[in-house]
Amino acid sequence: MSQIRKAVEVIVDRVSAGECLNIMEVCGTHTMAIAQMGIRELLGDKVRLVSGPGCPVCVTSDGDILRSLALAEVPDVIVATFGDMVRVPIENRSLFSAKAEGADVRIVYSPDDALKIAIENPQKKVVFLAVGFETTIPTIAASIIEAQEAGISNFAILPMLKVVPPALRLLCEHPLLQIDGFILPGHVSSIIGTQPYGFVASEFGIPGVITGFTDEDIADGLLLLSDMISSGNPRIVNSYRRAVTDVGNIAAKRLINKVFEPDDTCWRGIGFFPKSGLKLRHDFARFDIRKYIDLPDKEPPPDSRCRCGEVILGRILPTECPQFATNCTSENPLGPCMVSSEGACAAYYKYRQ
Repeated sequence: MSQIRKAVEVIVDRVSAGECLNIMEVCGTHTMAIAQMGIRELLGDKVRLVSGPGCPVCVTSDGDILRSLALAEVPDVIVATFGDMVRVPIENRSLFSAKAEGADVRIVYSPDDALKIAIENPQKKVVFLAVGFETTIPTIAASIIEAQEAGISNFAILPMLKVVPPALRLLCEHPLLQIDGFILPGHVSSIIGTQPYGFVASEFGIPGVITGFTDEDIADGLLLLSDMISSGNPRIVNSYRRAVTDVGNIAAKRLINKVFEPDDTCWRGIGFFPKSGLKLRHDFARFDIRKYIDLPDKEPPPDSRCRCGEVILGRILPTECPQFATNCTSENPLGPCMVSSEGACAAYYKYRQ
């Protein structure tokens, strides 16, 4: 923590009286680390750290949650999912409640686990809820390739995948956000590299730093950002070289491009925007469960009580939602930002003392 305190002193000295820097940490893991270390409190009113759409469960739309629930109700279907998804509420229901009512919903730690369930249950259709950013997409692609090569016909996915660079462009263009700098995601960057972020600095004049998750990493990232902001020299800086290169993980990117192609998709809090998601390419299209089961295609209106969509856009802090820690708690969440282990509301709630 001494590194953080020293960095905060330098940063605060760089910010003129009456001014406040608006910095967004895009990644949910950064949000959790920053909350755990109490960094926001140390920065006081000189720097406002806001969370971004970097939690894959949080940005999953209500329509996708409804489709997941509809799948769970289909006879002879096993829904395999990461753990956080089971508690996301929609219309007073969740996959957890569906499981309690008899649906076959299983928590897995990887898509490979879902593939094993399909092998063990040849009379059932096993559907993996494919939620994630570039970090998890290669493992999903690998499981689909393995299923195709092994002739496993009862395995499928419900694609709900998102990619980060288009979301960053939308954040840069948003007239109400006025972001001064980005703490860019470390895990995603280990896959895609530094190059896809170049437009953030070159087109919008906003600096970005890719950094890790220790106190030293975050301190270094904040110092680099404050230096670029104060000097008016925006760049994309890689401060996480032990894990991130300029070109990223070439093998992982080849896997993604072999199986998936860009698609328009819907994000919570953002809505539909083009080429921000992925769909299966023609050669792998038979692994999309929507080819076999009709699922609702509507996007229902958001729960008026839950402001998760504003939180993941950096419009408000979780503590500025009137439901936070009162009607919305980790035991009784109103939305995914309080459910997910990477959710901003969950981070603020867990470390609110």
